Amino acid sequence: MPVTHSVPMAKKQRPSRPPATGEDRPSPGEVLDRLTAGGSRAARITHTEHLPPRAGRHAVWPHRIRAEVISAVQEAGVEHPWTHQAEAAEHALDGTSVVIATGTASGKSLAYLVPVLHTLLEGAEAANGRGTTALYLAPTKALAADQRRAVRELAAPLGNRVRPAVYDGDTPVEEREWVRQYANYVLTNPDMLHRGILPAHPRWSSFLRSLRYVVVDECHTYRGVFGSHVAQVLRRLRRLCARYGADPVFLLASATAADPAAAAGRLTGLPVREVADDASPRGELVFALWEPPLTELHGEKGAPVRRTATAETADLLTDLTVQGVRSVAFVRSRRGAELVSVIAKERLAEVDSSLPRRVAAYRGGYLAEERRALERALHSGELLGLSATTALELGIDVAGLDAVVIAGYPGTRASLWQQAGRAGRSGRGALAVLVARDDPLDTYLVHHPEALFRRPVESTVLDPDNPYVLAPHLCAAAAEAPLTDADLGLFGPAAAGLMPQLEHARLLRRRASGWHWTRRERAADLTDIRGGGARPVQIVEAGTGRLLGTVDEAAAHASVHDGAVHLHQGRTYLVKRLDLEDSVALVEEASPPYSTTARDTTAVSVLETDIEVPWGDGRLCYGSVEVTSQVVSFLRRRVVTGEVLGETKLDLPPRTLRTRAVWWTVTEDQLDAARIGPEQLGGALHAAEHASIGMLPLFATCDRWDIGGVSVPLHPDTLLPTVFVYDGHPGGAGFAERAFHTAAEWLTATREAIAACECEAGCPSCIQSPKCGNGNDPLHKRGAVRLLGELLRASPGAPRAPRAADPASGAPPDADSCAGSGGPTGPAEPEADTTGEDPRGTDG
Repeated sequence: MPVTHSVPMAKKQRPSRPPATGEDRPSPGEVLDRLTAGGSRAARITHTEHLPPRAGRHAVWPHRIRAEVISAVQEAGVEHPWTHQAEAAEHALDGTSVVIATGTASGKSLAYLVPVLHTLLEGAEAANGRGTTALYLAPTKALAADQRRAVRELAAPLGNRVRPAVYDGDTPVEEREWVRQYANYVLTNPDMLHRGILPAHPRWSSFLRSLRYVVVDECHTYRGVFGSHVAQVLRRLRRLCARYGADPVFLLASATAADPAAAAGRLTGLPVREVADDASPRGELVFALWEPPLTELHGEKGAPVRRTATAETADLLTDLTVQGVRSVAFVRSRRGAELVSVIAKERLAEVDSSLPRRVAAYRGGYLAEERRALERALHSGELLGLSATTALELGIDVAGLDAVVIAGYPGTRASLWQQAGRAGRSGRGALAVLVARDDPLDTYLVHHPEALFRRPVESTVLDPDNPYVLAPHLCAAAAEAPLTDADLGLFGPAAAGLMPQLEHARLLRRRASGWHWTRRERAADLTDIRGGGARPVQIVEAGTGRLLGTVDEAAAHASVHDGAVHLHQGRTYLVKRLDLEDSVALVEEASPPYSTTARDTTAVSVLETDIEVPWGDGRLCYGSVEVTSQVVSFLRRRVVTGEVLGETKLDLPPRTLRTRAVWWTVTEDQLDAARIGPEQLGGALHAAEHASIGMLPLFATCDRWDIGGVSVPLHPDTLLPTVFVYDGHPGGAGFAERAFHTAAEWLTATREAIAACECEAGCPSCIQSPKCGNGNDPLHKRGAVRLLGELLRASPGAPRAPRAADPASGAPPDADSCAGSGGPTGPAEPEADTTGEDPRGTDG
C-alpha cells in the first residue's frame, strides 16, 4: 500500500461557504464532493452507499382519540399520522404494551404521546384530584429535557390539564414537591427511578396509584449490564404499582432492532406487541465509508501508523463548518470529543476568526448548566458544528442538521444508524461519513460494506437473571415493601435461589409478612445501575478547588491516573494526583503536546465450565471466570499521528472481577497441522485474541470496551494453549454467551479480517491493540491466520476453511511460515496477556 502524506488542508484550500438555508442548500453528494476535492482525499473513501428517498404512507388516528388532541397535533403541523403511528396508538388505547421500532425521525414520540395526552385529558375530567398520570423514562437527562420541550409545545392548546415536569438530579429541591403532588406527566431516567422515586414511593403514592402509561424511550440502549439493571428496576416499579392498584401499559420506542418484541419483553417482563413497519418518508442519504491514510511514521514493532480518526474527523468537521453545513461529529470517548473540538477550532481560526465560537464539544461529565446552554445553542443554530459523545445520539430532536461524521464504528449497527439519522431529520437529504479507526473491526467494515448495509441490526442482549444484578434489586424491593413468595416470580426464575444467600449475608430477614431489609443504609444505594457501584471520582482544579466534573470510579484508574491528560471544555489539564481513598483527582491546566493511554495486565482463572463442545481435538467453552487486572503504565502519544513518545510506570492496586467468558483451546496435533512451533505459539494466540476482541461487536450488541481478553500458551486450568474473551461486568452481560453461540461465524470473520489486511507483519488495523498490557509483543500475524483456519476446520457446522496461504506474501501453505515475515516471536510461555481494554475503564 503506498504511503500517503496526511496534512491538514491549507487555508487557501478551504472551500468558500455557500448559503446554509433555502433552495441553494447543497445536496449530500455535493457536500461530499467538496470534502474530497483536491489532494488524495477521494482515495480515502472505500465505499459510498446511496439510500434513495422514500415516500410516506398516511393513516388516520383511532376514532377514540379526543378531538382536541388531534387538533393540537394538527396545529403542530401534522395533518395525518403515518400508519405505524396510528397502529401503535391503537394498541396503547387497547391496553396492550407495544414497542415502536422504526427509523430515526419516524415520529415515534408522537405515536406514544397522542394516546398519553388523550388519557391524561380523560383522567383530568373524570377525577376531582390529580387524575390519570404517565411516566416517561429516558436514558439521558438531555433527552428527558428535550422531550419536555416537545410535550409543552404540543400540549400548549390543551391548557393546564397536561402538566409535564422533569424530575432528575438537576431538578431544584424547591420544585420536587410540586412535581410529586401535581405533575401528571413526569419525565425522568432509570437512575432517578431507582434511587429517588421507588425508595420514596409513599410520597409518590398518588402518582403511582393513577399511573396509566410508562413510556420507555430509546429502549435499545438498555443492553448488557445496564439493561439488566433497568429490567429489574421496571419490575420493582410494576410491583409497587400493583400494591397501589395500578397496572400501567408500557409504550416503548426503539431504533430499528432485530426481534424488538422479544427484547422489550425481556426488559419489561411483559408480553409486548411490536410495530416495526416504518411508514415515514425519508430524504436521500449518502453514506460514505472513510479510511484515514497511512503516514510515514511507524509505531510499535515498526508497524505502519495510520492517521487517527480523531484528527481526520476534526478536519472533516472543520471543512463542513466552513461550508456552512450544520454538522455533528460523534466521537466514542469524552477525551476524543474534546480533542475534535479543539483541533477544529484551531483550524477554523486560520480561516475566519468568527468561526471557532460556532463549534463546541458536548459530552457527559459536564455540569448541568453547561449541558443546557449547549443544547440551546444547538437548537437555535448558533452552533454550526458539534463534537459529541453518544450523550447526543439518543433522540434529541436537532432540526436542520445536514451531515453527521462518525469517528469510529460505534459498536452496533443500531447505534450507527441512530447516529447517521441525526441528520436530515426534516425530510431533507443528509450526508453520513463513518471514519475508520486503526482497529480490526473498523478496517474490516470499511472494506466489507455488506456487513453494514446488507445485514439486519443486532438483537439486544441483556440478562436480568444475572445474580450480581438481581441480588441488589431484591434487597431494594424488600426495603420498599416486604418481599413475599408471591413477589419472587415477578423478578425471574433465579430470585428464589438467591433469597437464602441474602439471608445468610444478613441483608434480608424473613418474618411472617415476608423478607425485610435489615440495614440502616438505603438498599437502593447498594448498586449503581450503570455498572459502577462506587462513588464517582471528582475532578478538581488544584489551584482553585473548582469542580470540573466527575468520572466513574471504575474508569478512574485508566483515565485520571497520575500524569493523565484530561480535557474539559477545550482546556487541557494534567492530573497531578489521583486520591482513590477520597475519590478525588487533582488537576492543573497545562498544554502537553500529547495524549495519554493507560495499559494494564490481566490474568484469568476458570471457576466453572457451563458448556463445552468439541472443536476437533480442541474445545470451545463457556462459563464463569475470575479476572484480575491492574493498570501498570501509560503511554504518551502525539495527538495528530498517534506516535508513541514514551511510557511511564504506575503503581495502582489490582482489581478483581467475577464474570462470564468464552474460551477455546487447541491441541498439539492442531498446532502441528497449522505449522506453529513453540517459538510462534505465543504470538499466534496473542494476535488471534486481539483480533477476535475487535470483531466481536459485529455479532453482539457490545463494543470492545464491554469485553476483554487473555491468551496463554499453557493455561493452568485447561493445560492447553487457550484464548479467553470475557464480559467486563460483574456476573457477565450476555456478550460472551453470544460469542459462544456464534463462534464459527465470529472467528471466521476474525480470520478473514487478519488475512485481508495489507500490512506485512501486523498493525493496529488487524492484530495490534493500542492498550495491550504486553506492548503488542509477541504477535505473529501469519500464525494467527493458520491457527484460526485449523480451529475453524474442526468447528461443528462451520464452512471448511482452506489451508491458509501467508496473507502478506501469498506464499503457499507449505512454505516456511517465518520466511520474510518480519513478525516478532516471543517466549513459548509469555505472561498472560490482556488487550488492556478493561471495559470498566472506558471514559465515554
